[in-house]
Amino acid sequence: MTTPTTVLTVAGSDSGAGAGIQADLKVFAALGAYGTSVLTAVTAQNTRGVDAVLPLPPQTVSDQLDSVLSDFTVRAVKTGMLGTPAVAGAIAEAAAAGRLPQLVVDPVLVATSGHRLGVVEAVVRLLPYARVATPNSAEAAALTGAPVTGVAEMTAAARALAAGGAEWVIVTGGDVDTGDEAVDVLHGPDGTTVLRAPRVPTRHTHGTGCSFSAATAVRLALGDPVPVAVAAAKEYVTRALAGARDWELGAGRGPMDHFGWSA
Repeated sequence: MTTPTTVLTVAGSDSGAGAGIQADLKVFAALGAYGTSVLTAVTAQNTRGVDAVLPLPPQTVSDQLDSVLSDFTVRAVKTGMLGTPAVAGAIAEAAAAGRLPQLVVDPVLVATSGHRLGVVEAVVRLLPYARVATPNSAEAAALTGAPVTGVAEMTAAARALAAGGAEWVIVTGGDVDTGDEAVDVLHGPDGTTVLRAPRVPTRHTHGTGCSFSAATAVRLALGDPVPVAVAAAKEYVTRALAGARDWELGAGRGPMDHFGWSA
């Protein structure tokens, strides 16, 4: 077997393992990459919500990052929950120094349950270094200060965030009422593209944003151009949602089928 490609996730933990570091590592493994991790916070959460959040000290985060980058050849990095402006500052410094290749920024501001997990200012610091930013509609609205309730607003938000520094922005629309389709809007140097897929009727949507950004990072690490990477990530998430549709894990918004067990 050839040496696997290494990808890094910088994010918080999820004790229910549907999102965060745990979900990212599942996605990396499912798509054939070797996953490394930098933990930014410890959360107590399950499918029903977030019960507690403990951010880690910025120095602890930096120490983890230095350990990984000094030993592994990381081909792509994704960030998720950063927790505090100080932690975001440490990650932004590493990005500015060119240490975070193919950076995918998932601006985790609010958990699926509604619990606030980050601050807007922390995410804004990272956007100028992002190869791809992957906000959902609520995150895009928080970052731009304008409502995002349909495809036109998603397009405007993607363009605004790209103007703010990110090379490519994809506003994911799983949480937008677009009928039987799940619609995402990608904007970058090549213009604007609308991605569509059948909407999967399921309550098991915990970790969709984490998984989408993680899949994008893997595809970038493997050499895909951004439009191909995000299209592949969307296909992966659609399959994972469909696979877990009939699962009975937890009483709330359950996890997805990252490994295709139900295929």
